[in-house]
Amino acid sequence: MALFCLHCLDNETDGAARRAEARPAHLHWAGGLGPVVRMAGPLLDAEGRMVGSVFLIEAESLAAAKALNAEDPYSKAGVFGRVTLNETRWAIGEGKPA
Repeated sequence: MALFCLHCLDNETDGAARRAEARPAHLHWAGGLGPVVRMAGPLLDAEGRMVGSVFLIEAESLAAAKALNAEDPYSKAGVFGRVTLNETRWAIGEGKPA
């Protein structure tokens, strides 16, 4: 399995409101993904407000990672204005796969 970094920034028009509305469904969905998710959490601005999301996920391919993102309730609710998805390799840090 490959490792992918999903970096999502909320849309600047109504992303915060959409995020707040979809948050319970998003947390339920993300919590059910199990070990596919190596790390996940909100991106915060200088005042501590949520302005995006980041995921480090394992997937068979870039297409599979994109499909997983498409199932996120945040994606379905139009929370994100910009999404970047890149394959990555874990070089250093606690939790690095053997």
